[in-house]
Amino acid sequence: MSGHSKWANIKHKKGAEDAKRGKIFTKIIKEIIVAAKMGGGDPSANPRLRSAITNAKQNNLPKDNVERAIKKGTGDLEGVNYEEASYEGYGPGGAAVYLESLSDNKNRTVADVRHTFSKHGGNLGENGCVAWMFDKKGWFSIKASETDEDTLMEVALEAGAEDIREDGGFFEVITPPELFDDVRAALEAASIPCEAAEVTMLPQSTVDLVGKKAEQMLKLMSALEDSDDVQKVYTNADIPEEVIAGME
Repeated sequence: MSGHSKWANIKHKKGAEDAKRGKIFTKIIKEIIVAAKMGGGDPSANPRLRSAITNAKQNNLPKDNVERAIKKGTGDLEGVNYEEASYEGYGPGGAAVYLESLSDNKNRTVADVRHTFSKHGGNLGENGCVAWMFDKKGWFSIKASETDEDTLMEVALEAGAEDIREDGGFFEVITPPELFDDVRAALEAASIPCEAAEVTMLPQSTVDLVGKKAEQMLKLMSALEDSDDVQKVYTNADIPEEVIAGME
């Protein structure tokens, strides 16, 4: 899981910069629109929408924006029709890259994604080429200073978590995706704060990258994240901490 947690920590730091540019708001609004379109505008009956609204609150997206996005999704307000798509490929050193997009123009999106891969030493592959290397899981990152392991294990495992491990001063809690909300609610009830929480794609194993290939991989992931059409990017690359620090 270390490869995932390192990239997640990079995204967490990068999120503040994205928020200033409004980029992160745009992605959250897209997700709310699509979630409401697919499962209705009632978050109590729509887990995907409920998760999107929680993410909106954590990123201080104004309530009016959330409500407007829900209405666009349900058709009460006119809005853009976004389509979901996933893309797969390989980065420097053969590391797997899997990304999810929401776009109003798939032709534009695939062209942009292919160009980004090529520019940063990777290549876009066929659907299915790397998806099998990842498992869909709920994932929580908690500062080790915020709780002790015994308490966390008792709370999280009772709520349905599969695994808890410590990595670099953080606890990682892994859950089945369908129990993500239950574990989140249990952590909140126990007043255990999360640095990050999401339903994500975790790599089954990681690929160690060093030197120039590690730097290229970071640049590729950052460039993909910066695309307005790309919602989430996942990799099985494990990049040394000193390379990450040098790129910040």
